[in-house]
Amino acid sequence: MVQFRKSGAAAAILTAVLFATPAAAEVTDSSDAGFITRDEAVVEASIKETWLALISPARWWSSEHTWSADAANLTLTPQAGGCFCEKIPEIDEPGRFTLEGSVEHMRVIQAYPESALRMVGALGPLQSEPVTGVLTIALSEVDAGTRIVWEYNVGGSMRYEIPVISKAVDGVMSQQLAGLAKLLGKVDVEPQSTPEEEETAEPEAARSQDDDAIIRIDPDVDFDGASPDALKEEETLPEPALEPDEDRISVDEAFDDLDAETDPSDPDKPGSR
Repeated sequence: MVQFRKSGAAAAILTAVLFATPAAAEVTDSSDAGFITRDEAVVEASIKETWLALISPARWWSSEHTWSADAANLTLTPQAGGCFCEKIPEIDEPGRFTLEGSVEHMRVIQAYPESALRMVGALGPLQSEPVTGVLTIALSEVDAGTRIVWEYNVGGSMRYEIPVISKAVDGVMSQQLAGLAKLLGKVDVEPQSTPEEEETAEPEAARSQDDDAIIRIDPDVDFDGASPDALKEEETLPEPALEPDEDRISVDEAFDDLDAETDPSDPDKPGSR
């Protein structure tokens, strides 16, 4: 998720995540109307342990991506209407005193224990734009432990260049999932490739320069000001690969367990939707 401290160093952090995005992460959809980023991880922990860690972001969120520079100030109330919030500590020092502040990063719209967490909110620099972001995190049991599917769907008018901001958001979102997975014991799952993909794979030397388009970030930008001019393309970016990956489950598919518990004849039964 894209949260930045009030310092020019944030630009360097953003540049780093752009070039260090895990292979499993991707921008699955991108248009003038918005974008979708998606990532997933498998962890050794049980589904209950995963849920308890998920709703305790202070344990795994990166302090570099908070307004207060300390993830210990983060809290999440896993109830509809609950806040994923950050406390901004008061300052009490010679010659300066402030009251305690706060930031609402997201608002919970669905908390289904050990199955799904869905929140709404425009994160980081998107906070200054009239956009809506929906973060869906779905949990499911697998043989190795628990699969976490993580999708952030952003839509609306913004002053950022979509191909650039989508990659930046995708990178930082994946960084947060990586922190959660590390806490719970990440299981390395080898990506599966089809025979057709193996036959058509290009040698590294055959890649065109267009595939290595460089994104330059202004090192003097202050992301607390959320200036859209901070993100600029120096070269033309390749279009995001939007082909579906048949080996990955979608967020909707991860919700299948919820659908199985629904009893249309009894709307009051837990799990009915």
